Amino acid sequence: MRRTLVISLAALTLTTAVVAGCGNSGGSSAASGTTKNSSPAKPAPAESNPAGDIPDDQAYVAYTPAKGGFSVKVPEGWSQTSSGNAVTFTDKLNRIEVSSVNAPTPPTAGSVTSTVVPTLKKQVPNFSSGRATAVTRPAGKGVLLTYKGDSAPDPVTGKVVHDAFERYSFHQGGKEVDLTLSGPVGADNVDPWKIVSESLRWQ
Repeated sequence: MRRTLVISLAALTLTTAVVAGCGNSGGSSAASGTTKNSSPAKPAPAESNPAGDIPDDQAYVAYTPAKGGFSVKVPEGWSQTSSGNAVTFTDKLNRIEVSSVNAPTPPTAGSVTSTVVPTLKKQVPNFSSGRATAVTRPAGKGVLLTYKGDSAPDPVTGKVVHDAFERYSFHQGGKEVDLTLSGPVGADNVDPWKIVSESLRWQ
């Protein structure tokens, strides 16, 4: 009787050990799977510059029109196109337009407000005017007009961006030079636009 009881207990102990072993093996596998699936995904690389920001290390080169008369620094490597008396430099979301016209008198904040602003209202979608103010740069006294408006649709994507504009007008010897600098609203291009607007030199 005692011998039969001992054998039964031994068999019960062995069965329990086998079941426990199987249970532990399954639990280990499940834990391993959970750890693998819960690993965080690798984040996308952050952009080095926000949309529209011109890099701090951007190089500049002097641009002089074929007829001479003045020079101005523009970012190196930007695309260049010409139309009439204006030349445009573009890169991604930013744009610089340099134009010159014969003008008998220097522009004033009043003349820019009364003549330039109405024209821009017709040309620039969603135009909203800031103000025209007198400024002084190495090229002399001028007028700065700030305003906002929609950019032209991207020729590839068709995307339209709401831009902030700075339009500088300078005058000397019967010639007026206008620098129009634009980029997305919110972009930090204070320093690049300062470099360009302060680089104008008469020849």
